[in-house]
Amino acid sequence: MDDSSEPRTGLPRRRRVLAAAIGAAALAGPLAAGLTGCSVPASRRTGPTADPAPGMPIASSRRAQLLQIAAHPDDDLYFMNPDTQRMLDAGVPLVSVYVTAGEHTGKNWIQGMPETAPDKAAYSSARHQGLRQAYATLLGLDMFTPWQKGTTPLSGGRSAEINTLTHGGRRVELIFLNLPMHTSRRYMALPALWDDRALELRTHLSADSPVDRSDTYDHDQLIEVLVGLLDRYRPTVVQTLDPDPDIQVSDEATRKRDSEQPGYSDHGDHTAVACFSWAALIRWVADTARSGGTIPAFVATAFRGYYNRHWPKNLPPRVLKEKADNLVPYGGDPSWQCGNPSGCGDYGVGGDRPLTNKKGWVRATHHRWPGAGPTVVERPDGRLDAFGVLGLRAVRWRETEEGSGRWGEPEDLGGGPLAPALGSATLLDGRVLLFGVRFAALAGHGGPNRREVVLLEQRSPGGPFLAWRGLGSPERGDDRGRRIGVPVAVTAPDGRVHLFVRDADKGVSTRVREADGAWSAWRSLGGGVEVQDGLNAVVDEAGRVHVLAAGRESVAHWIDGTLADPLPLAGDPVAAVPGTGGTSGSAGGSVGTRGSVGGTAGTGGAGGSGGLAVYYRAPAAKELLSGGRNASFDGYGPVAAAADAHGTVLLGRDLRGRIQLRRGDRLWTRTQGTAPVQAAALCLVPGGPLAVGLGADAHPWVWRPADGSGASHS
Repeated sequence: MDDSSEPRTGLPRRRRVLAAAIGAAALAGPLAAGLTGCSVPASRRTGPTADPAPGMPIASSRRAQLLQIAAHPDDDLYFMNPDTQRMLDAGVPLVSVYVTAGEHTGKNWIQGMPETAPDKAAYSSARHQGLRQAYATLLGLDMFTPWQKGTTPLSGGRSAEINTLTHGGRRVELIFLNLPMHTSRRYMALPALWDDRALELRTHLSADSPVDRSDTYDHDQLIEVLVGLLDRYRPTVVQTLDPDPDIQVSDEATRKRDSEQPGYSDHGDHTAVACFSWAALIRWVADTARSGGTIPAFVATAFRGYYNRHWPKNLPPRVLKEKADNLVPYGGDPSWQCGNPSGCGDYGVGGDRPLTNKKGWVRATHHRWPGAGPTVVERPDGRLDAFGVLGLRAVRWRETEEGSGRWGEPEDLGGGPLAPALGSATLLDGRVLLFGVRFAALAGHGGPNRREVVLLEQRSPGGPFLAWRGLGSPERGDDRGRRIGVPVAVTAPDGRVHLFVRDADKGVSTRVREADGAWSAWRSLGGGVEVQDGLNAVVDEAGRVHVLAAGRESVAHWIDGTLADPLPLAGDPVAAVPGTGGTSGSAGGSVGTRGSVGGTAGTGGAGGSGGLAVYYRAPAAKELLSGGRNASFDGYGPVAAAADAHGTVLLGRDLRGRIQLRRGDRLWTRTQGTAPVQAAALCLVPGGPLAVGLGADAHPWVWRPADGSGASHS
């Protein structure tokens, strides 16, 4: 996070080094408006390409490791929490990589402090100290606990500062690459480095750092350094910022107030670093495949950034307080005696300022591609199949014995490189359709940069699959195509499959698969409303297709393609339970399980809408509402909902981030097992409801609350 959004220039097509701590060569040419590309420019080496073919071997490791890549010191605290905190609390070791030095203008100042000359080296050091204070607190230690400070080697003979702290079997490593935020003329350096292969940047030397020399980076070298760190730590969970932020047209004054790049709802550094991060992930997988190794097994997650400014806030008071409290030691105070001569934090972020900042970034946490974890299907023999994205490729895990809750090794289904969440639908004959968003073209600077919806169709129920098929995009042009959301699909009683995605206008577009397999063209549902991603599609007992989505001012609701009356405002995706015989679809969730209803349903608000029971939390509320009543399911984030003979079944997270399930008047909380990543899927099977999710070890887990394992209940 950083309160700056400066324009950047076009650059001469020749090698140019932009110095960070010393004078830089002047830049020439007008600036392109905004960061409009997130492609991997043609490099000195062959760039990664889409590889949909299945059958690659996948690494097997049950050792959990979280690695997150941020642009600025504090991006993780603002945008990736509380997810980071939950995994750290569960004992998952953390490596956090910060690409820029965070030096900004060099002014670490708040009202009441005497004016001092800007000092970028000192301000960078103070922000690093703030991170040490914050993560020491997260480990349960005094904020001024000393860290082990040293240097770590990087590819190409480079080095970076690394800070390490361990406590009670938990470990945090902070790695500072220290690339500049701005050039000598305050142009945004990282967006320029992303767009121009003739550019080099020289790193900052932060005060009080063990790194005593500057390094230079060009586009390829930064990707290679990130690939090297990924290969060294081999994370099972990777967290990044948003590579494809929403289009956000604002006047100049509003844009500067919101610290956003021209035309898009995020800081340019966030977008550029996210692009470098995903390019590194794709290259890491591609290099491994080319060398004959095993595909690294990791789950990737991208987080929205300044997007949080524009949409309803979704963290209830207790979770918000926790998140804001973690920023207080990072912000520090000029009166603190922390032992760092350059400063004790990023003073503009300290005290109550995270909560009083009108931009409200801390008050929400949104995933770029929200999903409900794995898609779960019951096979004809009663065993479960779980589908997800691992190593940017679709995979299938198969239950070893019916009801065992034990899974075999992941089977590679290809399709990569894919965004993290899959949508699904089950045909009337029991065959499964899987839908994903593929990074279809990463062809280079000025070249194609496409995201496309792709389909994997099962050949027979429980059996193998046909080849991957592209379904295109509802958008024209690469820039708009990057904004599409997670595919959501549902099968109607007439055998037609209705596919929906959020589009670049923040509306909903659809394609329909006829019963004979033919697909219609893309079309917009219209209605003039703007919604968030995390759609829910439901077929009611009358065969009508409903689509629900959390919007800016209400929950938008389409019935058979026509916009219906809006529902009260929600902070997260919306859950809906259809009447008898209905089905639902979503990104992830349970499909095809005996009479079950699965999906990313969110939580909150109105009930009985058009024959549906609808559940969601109002913005910043912990209570789950149904029909305007409290459903006694306090927590945060999206939920899944279904109905069985005992009444409504709800699955979600409690206020501590633990998985919880309510069935009728009984509530269970999952208290054992690996830390969950993202949401979980809800399944109804003859033995009672169960949850299936992915753990921080990138392996699926099954939780059956009724058998009492790993659960407390009330």
